Amino acid sequence: MNNNEYIRLSLELHLFFDRIMKEHSLFLEAAFLEKDAKLKQVAQEFQKSFSNILNKIVYLANGNVTNQLLASNEIVTKNTYLAESQTRKLTGGFIDVDITLNELNLKSGRVKVTNELLNEISTINKQTIPLVENLIKFKNDILNSVLSCKLYTTNYPLLISHIMNEAKMYHNLLSRVESRSPFTKNELYEQEIFWNTIMKEHAEFIRGLLDPSEHNLILTADKYADEYKKIIRNYRNNPTYLTNASLNETIKFRDFKVTGEEGILNCKIKSIIIPLLADHVVREANHFIRILENINT
Repeated sequence: MNNNEYIRLSLELHLFFDRIMKEHSLFLEAAFLEKDAKLKQVAQEFQKSFSNILNKIVYLANGNVTNQLLASNEIVTKNTYLAESQTRKLTGGFIDVDITLNELNLKSGRVKVTNELLNEISTINKQTIPLVENLIKFKNDILNSVLSCKLYTTNYPLLISHIMNEAKMYHNLLSRVESRSPFTKNELYEQEIFWNTIMKEHAEFIRGLLDPSEHNLILTADKYADEYKKIIRNYRNNPTYLTNASLNETIKFRDFKVTGEEGILNCKIKSIIIPLLADHVVREANHFIRILENINT
């Protein structure tokens, strides 16, 4: 992996995953009861730590990222700022919305490799890897406490496991980039299997967080969960064909999520979905679409 690829991939991973990690921390914090104030505090500290890293990365990324990345809407969407503002009002949680405003103004360009930029990126990578490890442990501890009936949270156990697996994926990818090991085609296919599973679980969460009266939306979410189950089940037989199937399905599912997010932001859909969670799952679908498009090229 040459210096140009190292910088580009590091920036891309941080821009997507640091925001995902800080939002995971907020979702955990919002779901704890007041008696678990210490856990709330830990989750808030994680969110602030990832916010600080993302702030630095946004500054370094300006003019050093591709237009494809910015156009993918996986970093921020047109609704992210509103979703953050509403979520901050509803939960009282800490959210640095200035980061979003700065990301909306990011410019694309060719990576300008300098020793200073290389050193800054490497320092941030090395700081982030142990932070993600600690967040994985925190999520795992929460999951074990919930499963052993020692902790109550309004997050599903599967959702806690889900966000822990995303943190593990981030840790693996960032560690790989920091060691400058190039990604193989097979590893891209492994990411495809991973994100198909994530999309399936998104459909299941959406179904479970909608108000029971939202019959049509629940049936649609069920349909998407079933489609992703089929893709995952059949993947090993024909990965090339299923990359196209994954792409087509995820574009449709992303559009469903966008419609759902706008319904939630405009108070038109009855649910217990946090506004920022609705935007969060849209961005993850956009990220997966970009991965699939790159596999196809």
